[in-house]
This record gives sequence, structure tokens and C-alpha cells, in this order.
Amino acid sequence: MSWGSRGRYDHLAEIRTLDPYDDADRDRIVTLTARHDLPWDFDQGVAIAFLRDYGVPSISRLLDRTGQFEDHGVKRYDDTLVFQEEAVADGVDSPRARAAIDRLNRIHGHYQIPNDEFQYVLATTIVGPVRWIRRFGWRDLDPVELVALTRFTTRFGERMGITGLPETYEGYEELLDSYEAERFEPDPANTRVTEATIRIGRATAPWYLKPGFRRVTIALMDEPLRVALGMEEQPRWLVRAVDLGLRARARALRFFPPRRTPYERTHPTYPNGYELSQIGPTKMLDELNNPSKESTVA
Repeated sequence: MSWGSRGRYDHLAEIRTLDPYDDADRDRIVTLTARHDLPWDFDQGVAIAFLRDYGVPSISRLLDRTGQFEDHGVKRYDDTLVFQEEAVADGVDSPRARAAIDRLNRIHGHYQIPNDEFQYVLATTIVGPVRWIRRFGWRDLDPVELVALTRFTTRFGERMGITGLPETYEGYEELLDSYEAERFEPDPANTRVTEATIRIGRATAPWYLKPGFRRVTIALMDEPLRVALGMEEQPRWLVRAVDLGLRARARALRFFPPRRTPYERTHPTYPNGYELSQIGPTKMLDELNNPSKESTVA
């Protein structure tokens, strides 16, 4: 590793001194991985995770029916990322994380969502980033990081009330792959929600990425996902070019200096920062901020 930028692997060196089975160390490892060493890659993996959810018609039909992506798409995307940020900021068992997850649970409480769908969606949030990093990250994940990410994910899921969660990363991969093999199926709702999400991504992307944003997004999809979402096949040269470009980025990043301060996401919906009271579907905010009020949202 001596051929990289000086200090480039300092965070990894610290990670290897920590115990992923200790809760405080677990949270520190997740912070170093997701907010210092590989934040952009982590975010791209999460973005792909969102798309995977839409390959399951029962999930995409619910999302399509709520109209959140069509009417408040950017806010919906920002809010989803905020829940993750709140959990990572001070640790998944912190008061801050508990408040955010409680709010998330109250939002989900408006809908009849079975445990197996919650299991699958949670699995995408760890498998998506890990697989992206293994393919395009400037370094691979250490086994210590996999254990920490798995324990963090499972603890987040437990706080959501999800039962029967895996205890290993391999278990999450098996859960995801088997669920997709059984449930992936083309459906008009899949396509509608996917197109809405791509429009959201394009709207928030830098100007120089906007022209080819949709085609590049599709080029990053594996074949089962692309088919389930009803997206058209992209030329092989484009798929190859996207792959080579991201791998070249990874090689170049090995010579960059390490990030000394945590990566802070920007949220178009909240350019001056956010309060938890702002997070959630617009039509639910009054109820979420006044729990004593009886819900009228279906």
C-alpha cells in the first residue's frame, strides 16, 4: 500500500484496530467507511438499492400509488437519505437515531407492509453499497468493515421492528438474491416509479451529467434488474465505457489524500440544513409533528 498517497490508508489502519462486535467501535467503523473513505461510492450503492426495490411489483405498486415520486420526488429521495444520516451521525442506538427511526416507523405505519418486504428493502441497503464498492471503490472493504456494516444494518432493522434478520453479510446477500429470483417481475408500476426516480436523479445531478444521465443509469443495471424495471437495453460500448470510466476513477483516487472531515451530503430540498420535523411525506407532516392528532392519511 506504500505506493498510494501518504496517509491514504490511515482510516483503514484505524478500522483494523477496532472491534466490530463492540457497539461503539461498530459505529466508528461505519462512520469511517461511509463518511470518510468511501462516501460517494456508498451513496451510489444506496441509489442502486432504491432501484432494486422497484423490481418487486408489490413494492413499486405501493410507491406508485402514494404518488410521492411524481409529486415530491426530490424530497422523498432526500428524506430517505436523511434517515440513514441520522443513524450514522451519533450511532444507531443514540437518541438522535432513535428519534429518526421512530418517525420512520410512524410513516410506515400508514401502510400494510409485510415483514419479508421490510427484510428485502433493508438487505438492499447493505448489499447495494458493498457490491458497488467491490466493483468500483478505490479499495475493497475489509472483513472488519463487513461485520460492522452487517451489525449496524441488523440493529437498524431491529429498531424498525423487522424480525428474522441475517447475522452475517453473506446472509443478507442470500436473502436479496433469493427474494429477487422469486419476486422480480416486470410491471407497469415498476417502470413508472423507475422513470420518476431517474428524473429525480437527473434534476439533482451536475449540469454536465444531465444529458446522458438516464442512459448511464440503465447501463449500470444488471440484466435481471433492467428487465424487471422495463428499461431498454443499452449499447455494449456504453456499458463498457461506463464500467471503464468508474474503474479509472477508482485507480486515480488511490493517490488522493484521505478525507480528514466527515463527508456532508447536500440536500436540494434543504439547502440550509434540515430539522427532523421537516422529514416525511408532506401530507403527513402535521400528524408526525403532533402525534396526538388522529391520522386521516390513507
